[in-house]
Amino acid sequence: MVKTNRRNFLKLLAAAFTAWSLPFKLRAHKPVKNTFPFTLPALPYLYNALEPNIDEATMRLHHGKHHQAYINALNSSDSQFFYGAASLSAYCRKVQSNTSSLIRNNLGGHYNHSLFWQLLAPAPILIPEFVKTRIQQTFGTMEAFQTQFSEAALKHFGSGWCWLVMPDNQSLQIVTTPNQDNPLMELSPIKGRPLLALDVWEHAYYLKYQNRRAEYIKNWFSCINWNTVQWLMQGNEI
Repeated sequence: MVKTNRRNFLKLLAAAFTAWSLPFKLRAHKPVKNTFPFTLPALPYLYNALEPNIDEATMRLHHGKHHQAYINALNSSDSQFFYGAASLSAYCRKVQSNTSSLIRNNLGGHYNHSLFWQLLAPAPILIPEFVKTRIQQTFGTMEAFQTQFSEAALKHFGSGWCWLVMPDNQSLQIVTTPNQDNPLMELSPIKGRPLLALDVWEHAYYLKYQNRRAEYIKNWFSCINWNTVQWLMQGNEI
């Protein structure tokens, strides 16, 4: 009887875990409204879901205040810019060196953060073989990739982002961009489809990590939604 009850308990526990984790295994992304005027996208998890790696207070401030501020500013800009494109990615590709700083900075802020939220998951997700193979083809091992990506993110001076991108030649590359620029914009030193995005602005980590950016970067790797990476690698965009 004891063994039977134990087996039943373990089955119930496994079923509960599966039900809880299933959305994060299957869902690669959450649709983002991409028509003007823009709205703040809902997170696909709770504010405290990423703890202890990313704390609830930071998530509330980062999503509800910082991201919302980019959207508010963007909605006050020239709406003519947003005619003739069908996605946030397409809008970013329209950004040139002569694009107004209001649109450039705040469109980048909206796109970058919208993607950033989708690339995070509260439950550990195994790296799909498709993604692992592509990364290993370029960097040799996942460990080598993590080391190179972490070094690039750590060495980036000031505010900005670190990216894993797929240029047109399909060879993966790591690049950093200042402020809210991203690799879709014409002015990026390396252009390509973003596959991973790490926010290294201090507001993304300072409440918990203070000046310990290296620790933030290390723990961020435990939160990556590799299903979203695969979805992006297969040619999808937000």
